[in-house]
Amino acid sequence: MSELAGLTAVVTGSSSGIGRAIALELGRAGAAVLVHARRSQAAAEAVAAELERIPAEATVTLADLSDERAAADLVDRAWAWRGRVDVWINNAGADTLTGHAAGWSFGEKLEALWKIDVRATMILARLAGARMREGGAGVILNIGWDQAEQGMAGDSGELFAAAKGAVMAFTRSLARSLAPQVRVNGIAPGWIRTAWGEQASAYWQKRAVGESLLRRWGTPEDVARVARFLASPAASFVTGQIVAVNGGR
Repeated sequence: MSELAGLTAVVTGSSSGIGRAIALELGRAGAAVLVHARRSQAAAEAVAAELERIPAEATVTLADLSDERAAADLVDRAWAWRGRVDVWINNAGADTLTGHAAGWSFGEKLEALWKIDVRATMILARLAGARMREGGAGVILNIGWDQAEQGMAGDSGELFAAAKGAVMAFTRSLARSLAPQVRVNGIAPGWIRTAWGEQASAYWQKRAVGESLLRRWGTPEDVARVARFLASPAASFVTGQIVAVNGGR
């Protein structure tokens, strides 16, 4: 159960939700994990403390990925921590569904998704990938969305399909650019019960369960277990793929 022993992993947006679950799962597999958050220092440190109890080595780094220079600096700091990074997971995304951002205009939400979900993912993956290729090996995972390719009606559907569709297309192309030294794959979660799912209306609760062949919400841990597999040597012949984690939607 230590297939990632000795490896260093970075999980962006890992102070909560899917990112937190992935960070903990990689720690259980033996990896040392850099926990990243935009500004939630306390939450990120809580995840690091959970990792240390596994026990797994952990550190915390804050960076606003909407700033290109901050994104590039995150890569520098990640490599400085332990001298190398073996697994880089781009999970960070703009939350436009809950809190203050839920009331933003379509254009404001689009700008946030572009800067964090799309641009930051591309910048980080390219910078990390170049270093990994120089080192001769590495794994990059990007988080997409299972409904991006067929679409979903409504403002949020349009926004997330555009952003995550771009991420998934980029992932397939980057896999070609970095092969054979670096494997690049994507995960496309379906209805996962994160913060939005916890407060979703009865309509969305029924829809999420009804659209899954397994008749339940997915959990962050369901996504994390797939991330662990794709990051591991067991997936050494898997690259350029988008793996749906959606209960067979």
